[in-house]
Amino acid sequence: MNKVYHLATCDTCQRILKEWDLPETFEQREIKSEGISESELEQMKELAGSYEALFSKRARLYKERGLKDKNLSEDDIKQLILEHYTFLKRPVLINGGEIFVGNSKKVVEAAKASLS
Repeated sequence: MNKVYHLATCDTCQRILKEWDLPETFEQREIKSEGISESELEQMKELAGSYEALFSKRARLYKERGLKDKNLSEDDIKQLILEHYTFLKRPVLINGGEIFVGNSKKVVEAAKASLS
């Protein structure tokens, strides 16, 4: 499966997508207009190893809800990601059996290398 989850209003996501220059075989999912299903999230978790690896602690709602002061379980994190797209660390690129999560330089470069 070749898929990328991103946010159209995120300049960082758009810059990274241009840098990756994805082949047409990739399905692109805009997570704000088209939410993430539970089965898609479970597939991402299998590849990433945990829901926490997919979770964005930089989300505005994370701070607003005071979540940094709470001990969140994997189930809590799963429910938060399903509840609101902003909790998914993005972009998420699935290339075959590999997953690349987030926008750190290291992750972006590794994803780019996997696309070549």
